This record gives sequence, C-alpha cells and structure tokens, in this order.
Amino acid sequence: MTGFSSAWLELREPADLRARDSTLAKLVAADLAVNDCVRIVDLGCGTGSNLRALAPLLNQVQHWLLVDHDADLLRAARLALTAWADVATDDGALLHLRKGAKSVTVSLRHTNLATEMATLLDPRPDLITASALFDLVSVSYIDEIAARIGRIGSAFYTVLTYDGRQSWGPAHSTDADILAAFNRHQTQDKGFGAAAGAGAVARLRQSFARVGYMSVCAASPWRLLAPDDGPLIAALAVGVAEAVSEMGADPTGWLAAHRTAASTIIDHSDFYAARPG
Repeated sequence: MTGFSSAWLELREPADLRARDSTLAKLVAADLAVNDCVRIVDLGCGTGSNLRALAPLLNQVQHWLLVDHDADLLRAARLALTAWADVATDDGALLHLRKGAKSVTVSLRHTNLATEMATLLDPRPDLITASALFDLVSVSYIDEIAARIGRIGSAFYTVLTYDGRQSWGPAHSTDADILAAFNRHQTQDKGFGAAAGAGAVARLRQSFARVGYMSVCAASPWRLLAPDDGPLIAALAVGVAEAVSEMGADPTGWLAAHRTAASTIIDHSDFYAARPG
C-alpha cells in the first residue's frame, strides 16, 4: 500500500478533526451505546488519529485493534497515543489508556490489509472503522470487505474518503486540467489494485446495500484558510503537483499560483453502515 509519513499525518490531523461530520459520529456512538464495552478494529490506522477523534464519543470501556502495514507508523502511534492519554501504561503487548472517564485498551498489529483482512475479524468486532483509506483501495476490495462484514454483522464507519472535488482560491486557468489529472492518478494502484478513487463512497453504498445494510453518508470537507492552514495548503499543492506530473501534466504554473493559496476546499465524505437490526 502507498505509504504516508508520520509528519504528513500529524500536519493533516487538525483539519481531519474539524472536517468530520459530528452528527454522523454521534449516530455511530449512539448505536454502539447499547454495549457495555466495544471492540473496534481501525484499518490503516496511521498514527492513531481515528482513535483520538472517536474514542471520546464512545462507551467508557473500549478495546481497539489498530492495524497498519507500516511498522514506523505503528511505533509513532504508540508514542502519540501515550502522549494523548491522561494516564498510559504500556506492557509491551497492550497500551492501557485512560482519557477522562474512558478506559481504552489498544493493541497494534503490523498487517498487510490487502492480503490479511480475514485475520482481523475474529473475534467479531462491534465496529470496523478507517480514515482516509477507501479511495485508495480497489472496487473489488470494497466488495470483499462489505461481504466479510455482512457475514459477521459488525458496524462499519469510514471517514474522510476523497470524493474528487477540489477548489483553490484564487482560481487558476489550469485548475480543471490539474484536477482531472489528479483524479486519474487517484485511480492508480495503491497496493490493492486499481483504486476506486472518487467513486469509493458510491461503491461502498452499493456493496453494503448488497449485504443488507442501511447506510448514511455525510460531507466532511477540508475548508482551509491561510495563514493558519498555510503549511497544509502548501503541502497539498506540492502533493497534487507531484501526482499530476506522474500523469504527464505540467503543474508548474498551477503550483506557483496555489502553493500560497488563500483558501482550499478538498471534499470528502463520511460513511456509516449500521448493523442490521
């Protein structure tokens, strides 16, 4: 799977947290509140930002399995979660965290999600979750994971899936061409086969409907403004330029205009498929 640095994940985490749809997150929490404790699997966990965002909303007793293909990110997650908690104990195998009234036990596992998904679902989790992942996986992987989850009856919640729309201010004459090239790049193989890219959420809806789940989507756009978001805007502009260069486009003028953009909107969607019944 395509890698991301811990520095990039740290830079984007505040924007991710602002962008998440709070109403949908509360719906997830309400559905899980019937359990005395919850077991959660976080796919492609990075440095643990999904746990930090979601754990404060969930039951007082939580057991998380954080999964990533990058051992360096898992080490960074262990450190970041220890720093985030009010109290943290690391026994080598598990992190035992206390955050406010929440008791959170964390296991971190180095796993190839493209080939080892089946090993993560026994025992059955109450919730399978991910952040900024499913636009990177293939359509067939989405179909497979929906089928697996449908068989065991877990809930599914993924946030910040890129949906193919961007706007940069002030506008530049090449915006439409650069966006088209970037969206083509998003469908390249990221380690799971040809990626679903901007079509990921539509495919999630279809795949979970096929296994009898009701689903809800909500917009979760990054709305970035300089100067506060200037470093993230600059990093995004460079990343877009690198991607479109790989597709044969020349982003020189576009990058010069947008590296110091006054504003940027990157559209994402959050998606929740509730457990039947």
